[in-house]
Amino acid sequence: MSSPESKLAALNITLPPPPQPGGNYLPFRREGNLVFLAGVISASATAGEYLGQVGDELSLDDGYQAAKLCALNALAVMKSITGSLDDVEKILYVGGYVNAIPAYGKSPSVINGASDLFVELFGEDGQHARAAVAVAGLPKNAAVEIQVNLKLKA
Repeated sequence: MSSPESKLAALNITLPPPPQPGGNYLPFRREGNLVFLAGVISASATAGEYLGQVGDELSLDDGYQAAKLCALNALAVMKSITGSLDDVEKILYVGGYVNAIPAYGKSPSVINGASDLFVELFGEDGQHARAAVAVAGLPKNAAVEIQVNLKLKA
């Protein structure tokens, strides 16, 4: 069984630098082995950005890729906590927000971009509870934002 770090390398994925807070908040809060990440958006200085509304300027596939970029940003924050994704025991919860046109009903398919990557890297331990909702707007006109809660190994 390969580790999340080795799976990331096998997929030829390089994590972006962890995003810096855009306001008066922490990038994460750790309480024992539980970690609550602040929201991360679909923009990165090194990995590009997905801006705009899904269902208008952006397609469902664009939204999926935007959610995957959010997951990469979240993984970068996770790695900054202990130095290795192998220290993550499991992903507990993902809250997903999709900047979308009114009545957009495909938010779960968009947020699968993040969920699929977590499961690909962590296997069963990447499966999580989740919300996936469409919203009227996000910071910096990002296409997607996710929040992640996780448990670290003891």
